[in-house]
Amino acid sequence: MKPTQTPENPFTKRREPFNFMLWLGIAGSVLAFLVLLGAYLLRKTRPNWSDVPLPDLFWISTAAITLSSFTLHAANRALRTELFPHYRVLISTTLGLGILFVVLQLLGWKELIDAGISTTNNSSVGFIYLISGLHILHILGGIAVLGWAFYQSLKNFSYVDSFVFSVNPPNQLKIKLITVYWHFVDVLWLGLFGFLLLQRA
Repeated sequence: MKPTQTPENPFTKRREPFNFMLWLGIAGSVLAFLVLLGAYLLRKTRPNWSDVPLPDLFWISTAAITLSSFTLHAANRALRTELFPHYRVLISTTLGLGILFVVLQLLGWKELIDAGISTTNNSSVGFIYLISGLHILHILGGIAVLGWAFYQSLKNFSYVDSFVFSVNPPNQLKIKLITVYWHFVDVLWLGLFGFLLLQRA
């Protein structure tokens, strides 16, 4: 007679700590942005509020960050199928698109300043700086870990080294966490950008 196994409690079972910490951080970030957007809506109900047009470069930066999620997805697929040269190209492309996003966002700020729009004459622009600036900090964290992944792809250049790197469980976990985080900051920006657009509709 086979011994009966007690089903494992999903709330008490052991979880991978780094994965748990990442999702905890994501939940904290979502909460922080929700509070910020709530403050935006509350402030908008007060007198002397005027929504300024979003910089045109924000559209291009949005396209760049969206494309970067596709290149990162393709990079993961290339790593799993041992197409290591493709992986190096795709991970470097993702890194480059992330850097491009930050540059375009900062140039978007400059676009507002050149148009004579500042926090002194329009309070709504302060929220644009705050929302996009806080998101840029999240992106910079992603750029740092993507930089690590790109460095490892160059360090492990030969097929054997690349293969050993790709099948190493800690490395697989790191790439997985990087991917989850990067997709998160991508979706987060799409949500923030969509919110700002709706406020101007």
